[in-house]
Amino acid sequence: MASFVDRVVLHVSGGTGGHGCVSVKREKFKPLGGPDGGNGGDGGAVILRVEPQTTTLLDYHHAPHRHATNGGNGMGDWREGKRGETLILPVPDGTVVKTRDGEVLADLVGAGTEYVAAAGGQGGLGNSSLSSQKRKAPGFALLGIPGDARDVVLELKSIADIALVGFPSAGKSSLIAAMSAARPKIADYPFTTLRPNLGVVQAGEVRFTIADVPGLIEGASEGRGLGHDFLRHVERCAALVHVLDCAALETDRDPLKDLEIIESELDRYAVDMSYAGPGGEVVPLNERPRLVALNKVDVPDGRDMAEFVRPELEARGYRVFEVSATSHEGLRQLGFAMAEIVREARELLKTAPPVVAPPVLRPRAVNEKGFVIRREEKNLEPLFRVLGEKPERWVKQTDFTNDEAVGYLADRLAKLGVEEQLFRSGAKPGDTVVIGEGDGVVFDWEPTMMGGAELLASPRGTDIRLAEYVRPTRDQKREDHQNRKDARAAAREELEAERKAGIWTESVNYKHSGPKAAKNDGATDTGSGGDAGED
Repeated sequence: MASFVDRVVLHVSGGTGGHGCVSVKREKFKPLGGPDGGNGGDGGAVILRVEPQTTTLLDYHHAPHRHATNGGNGMGDWREGKRGETLILPVPDGTVVKTRDGEVLADLVGAGTEYVAAAGGQGGLGNSSLSSQKRKAPGFALLGIPGDARDVVLELKSIADIALVGFPSAGKSSLIAAMSAARPKIADYPFTTLRPNLGVVQAGEVRFTIADVPGLIEGASEGRGLGHDFLRHVERCAALVHVLDCAALETDRDPLKDLEIIESELDRYAVDMSYAGPGGEVVPLNERPRLVALNKVDVPDGRDMAEFVRPELEARGYRVFEVSATSHEGLRQLGFAMAEIVREARELLKTAPPVVAPPVLRPRAVNEKGFVIRREEKNLEPLFRVLGEKPERWVKQTDFTNDEAVGYLADRLAKLGVEEQLFRSGAKPGDTVVIGEGDGVVFDWEPTMMGGAELLASPRGTDIRLAEYVRPTRDQKREDHQNRKDARAAAREELEAERKAGIWTESVNYKHSGPKAAKNDGATDTGSGGDAGED
């Protein structure tokens, strides 16, 4: 198994914010000292950072799921929850971050460059932060918001000035080993190179980097062989060097045919926008400066072949060098030619003015509401969907088991103008309202007819606007009154029967019979009660 991976799909998610705390300070002689619930801690973020010591994406190939730590919940006595720890993921220099659709999110070049792949969730506010002059003792707190969760594609594109391209076993790895201190694997069989190799070359005062890309074959642009997967490593290079094997053992191959095949594959390869030259333009691979290195001229057949094809290559406009990785013949001249191209490319980068998009400040429009309402239909019934950053975030922060929290959400939505917009959109009481995409949070819309919850006298944790109240009709009131009268009459009859049986000593009609009757009855009852006591 190869120990080099240059493309992975990474599943990252930020930490969830901690919930706010509902607490009331209680002290001796001061049982209700006011709300003291602390805020929840923010969740940790996932950050990609360029580390020079990291050269491959192999770790993320084996463990593609990465999650930052969650924030801690708030506590009483105004204690805030612990913030989630940020997860730092080291990546190699030259890593490009993309979406699954191919959109470039970041190009990480240079040690220490960072990109926030997944932000952490916001912690919820405690009831002490929600208190105000009108709502002095909130009986609810806000919940923490989950962190961002998404899939990103990491592609490694080597940072090199010159790229060596050619057929397998053309001698690219031997050349990079002969011209630099790099020691790539070298063998006499095709596809020896399974990963790009980098080497640093010093030619005079110019120091530059060359990359050895795995060999290309015919059909590489369509996915054949190994080279197509590694062509992304030459997208940052200023020039290409065609390494042609002049001592190939195959009878159906020659340097001219090999060059035509490689050029054809380079023409078909589309360079994406992750690398842009001066002026923000992307230069195709086949339009960049190119040199031709006729390799293995130390072999008699190789020298004869090089002398035979050199005039034809020069007639096509190529600068041709006869080199040998074994005897080091021609390597010095090839190195200085590479250095000349690199120097020109670097000077062009210095003189070309950087393309910087001017900042555009767009103040929020006066009539911008921050949300939209989309009318839909579900099961032949109207459905109104509320979409917006604020409403969707507020719904995530609401504890729907707490009526006061639900009332607070209703007040926030009404203040934002959601109810007014629902009226204008044709919503009627009882219609279905969904906040957010998909299933979202579903409500049966009932317009708010009273003021905010802080103006209403209701116990903490409740909202009288959410209490189910049905106004009785006149017939129901009359029936209820008659039922109460019948119940009282039955109770008096029962007590009177008990009195006559000797259980009670005072008539239930005491107030109606008058003081004299009560006195006579009391004397009679006292005697009978005394006899009963003696028995």
